[in-house]
Amino acid sequence: MEVEDDPWFNQRYQPSIEPLLTRRNSALRSDIYKWWQSLQKDSRASNYNTVVKKLFKVFPDNKQYTDAGPERCRTCAVVGNSGNLLGSHYGALIDFNDFVIRMNRGPTKGFEKDVGSKTTHRIIYPESVVDVDNSTHLVLLPFKTLDLEWLISAFTTKNITRTYVSVKSSVNANKDMVMVIHPAFIKYVYDNWLWKRGVYPSTGFVALVFALHICDEVKVYGFGADNVGSWHHYYEKSRRRYRPGKHSGDAEHEEILQLNIRGKIKLF
Repeated sequence: MEVEDDPWFNQRYQPSIEPLLTRRNSALRSDIYKWWQSLQKDSRASNYNTVVKKLFKVFPDNKQYTDAGPERCRTCAVVGNSGNLLGSHYGALIDFNDFVIRMNRGPTKGFEKDVGSKTTHRIIYPESVVDVDNSTHLVLLPFKTLDLEWLISAFTTKNITRTYVSVKSSVNANKDMVMVIHPAFIKYVYDNWLWKRGVYPSTGFVALVFALHICDEVKVYGFGADNVGSWHHYYEKSRRRYRPGKHSGDAEHEEILQLNIRGKIKLF
């Protein structure tokens, strides 16, 4: 991506920012830590540095996706959970990509024709976790130190069963393929891409910007309302309308449309 050719994109996209947390890059500036800890008012916050040391005794500490170059063209599908996927017949198109990134509980079983069956990365937080197969990266989107503690617990002692709601005490996933989105990356998405609109970015929008950093071609499916303007999940029978809550749905929608217009993503 030749960012200098597009001032709009250049204002937002910072190629040097690392999306994934490692032991080497784990130190947080005080302003980032303060913002990150404020997202869910974690009154039980443990010492972040101590938790990170424990984290990388359990999970891999590898620098990922640094192989960008003219000889690489990694294609990625970011698959949201919108009801607009129903009847789309996008399944084969989605599965054709090198990486298929899904969010939260969005299932594939029973919906393969429309959403595909392949998942290489599933981005979750403790309150939305589901089991994944052995070939899928479980990618934690942490909103507080307790989320990192939960991840450790889910693969070791299994003693954390509650955050601000009840959560699964364990998860089936390949421990060697676990990844963690960097708190500084979440703030970068909020500051650079959303210009601090809303309280914090949605999982889907973080996933999209994550894809822009690790992929060469990004295709986006299952975002937005369905063809009659209803906001609901493709896997739910009731078509209840979802409110953006703490996310700025309008701001995220604007950015996604601009990315599509400017040829940085292909929006289906």
